Amino acid sequence: EATYGIMNEHQLAMGESTFVGREELQSEKGLIDCDTLTRLMLERAKTAREAIRIGGELIEKYGWCDLGEALTIVDPNEVWLMEIVGPGKDHVGAVWVAQRIPDDHVSVVANGARIGRLDLSNADYFMASKNVVDRAVELGYWHPNSGEPFRFNWAYDPANRASFSATRREWRVLDLLAPSLKLLPNLSEYPLSVKPDQPVGPERIMEVFRDTFEGTEFDMTKNLTVTDENGKTVKSPLANPFMPYDMNLLFRINGGWGWRGERCIARWYTMHSTVIQVRDWLPDEVGGLVWFSYSNTAMTTYVPMYAGITDLPLDFKTCGRTTGFSRRSAWWAFNRAAVIAAQRWGQMRKDVADVRDPIQEKYLAAQENVAKKAVELLKEDKEKGRAFLTGETRKACREATEAYWNLGDLLWTRYDGQW
Repeated sequence: EATYGIMNEHQLAMGESTFVGREELQSEKGLIDCDTLTRLMLERAKTAREAIRIGGELIEKYGWCDLGEALTIVDPNEVWLMEIVGPGKDHVGAVWVAQRIPDDHVSVVANGARIGRLDLSNADYFMASKNVVDRAVELGYWHPNSGEPFRFNWAYDPANRASFSATRREWRVLDLLAPSLKLLPNLSEYPLSVKPDQPVGPERIMEVFRDTFEGTEFDMTKNLTVTDENGKTVKSPLANPFMPYDMNLLFRINGGWGWRGERCIARWYTMHSTVIQVRDWLPDEVGGLVWFSYSNTAMTTYVPMYAGITDLPLDFKTCGRTTGFSRRSAWWAFNRAAVIAAQRWGQMRKDVADVRDPIQEKYLAAQENVAKKAVELLKEDKEKGRAFLTGETRKACREATEAYWNLGDLLWTRYDGQW
């Protein structure tokens, strides 16, 4: 677990995306927030359906006190999206809905509610609280006689359907994975899921997470140009898609998120990200695999963490941003390098790739042998298997952290006086 629960010993895993929704729905009478809910679900459930059922019962009984949240919930057999909003001020309870993603599809949630029309007669693909429609009618969010079908996202999170901060990332992910659909970039709603043009593995998801809209009309750096010694207009080496909002104002950068520019996929303020694999043909201890990274996804390396591990290096268990800079925290190794690299991204991005890519390729290539060895050991002795997986994870964490401390030192020295 990290900010939210991630995976348990049964290969039940979760991702999270805040969409806020209508703020008047938040209730201080509730006892459960998103952080707590993910932990309770992972502690008590073995499958995605069971997690949704248990989670729904808990928030209905004890109350949801958070803003609108989306949870991607996966087990080795199914993938579900669950979206939750509060019941309204001074009420105890919750409004929630869940929809299953088809096995051969990809989906995206980008800080906007995504579930639209419901078919609650189809229990194989839909689950919801009993009040999901009635509460919207009571609060005037939807009128049965309007002639429009009930759609959860438009009823409970209409602002994000009109916000390019959400929809443009939805478009970008789907367009990267299914370009044959030729989706337009300025729509208010996209399919919840689509069939990708090619099979999607963890390395492809990592590439998507590193995207900054470069090569599209929404690239925030395309107009940050200078004239070179040959009189040609070229992009400034200082141009980068990770500028804080004050710099967007300074350079008059505008975009789908207004004066904040474009909210691209990779962000400079990311604390951590995960790419999760669940594999039913392997024992749970090794079948569940969390690729974990700290800081900006465009610059970081994902390290493998298995469901069966029993420990992590101390610096991966030491707080980062909230407690100040410290070389005792692995988060600062990755974040420090990322912050420095953003200052002269046009040149430093190569230095980052020279460190990031070989390490990532090494970890990805090692997985087949690691899994094979782990299976052998787990058959012999569960504790030996877990110890082996723990050792592999700890080794990868230490190696990546040291590489990023060194990368930060290199960037600081090589580009001294140039930023």
